[in-house]
Amino acid sequence: MIATLEKNTVDEKLKSHFGENIVLSEMLYDMQCVTVKQDIIHQVVKFLYDDAALQFQFLTTLCGMHFPDGENKFGLVIQLHSLIHNYRLRLKTFTNHEPPTFPTFTDIFSGANWMERETYDFFGFKFTGHPNLKRILNVDDMEGFPMRKEFPLEDQARFDKDDKMFGR
Repeated sequence: MIATLEKNTVDEKLKSHFGENIVLSEMLYDMQCVTVKQDIIHQVVKFLYDDAALQFQFLTTLCGMHFPDGENKFGLVIQLHSLIHNYRLRLKTFTNHEPPTFPTFTDIFSGANWMERETYDFFGFKFTGHPNLKRILNVDDMEGFPMRKEFPLEDQARFDKDDKMFGR
């Protein structure tokens, strides 16, 4: 086991195992952020969980991002914590597919169940293999996904307000 975990150690292990599938690794403030290709995100998380030297065995958060005008329209963010090293890691991956589809992480972290359901509920992300992917906070018959940028902020029948008031 390594005494202190550092960015270089994580980078070397990821690069040696996944090579060119690691798109970018950078330090943003005090957290290492690694961008990976979409098709290997599950393998990367599993590797980070299983590796005896790294031990990223705590899922802090899993959530979505939406950039309708960007090069990559949808992004998935996963934040992991190695408690034994007190080291945090943010993983990101992107897709342009509609609906955005990712593998489930419930086989690695049971706590991913609710996080994936919330991401589905608010962004419309599908998680293949999820045991019960359905809305968790919004009503079942709701149309659309409220955290996407194209979702209207105001009731469309109101004429006294518009989205310009909210920076859109």
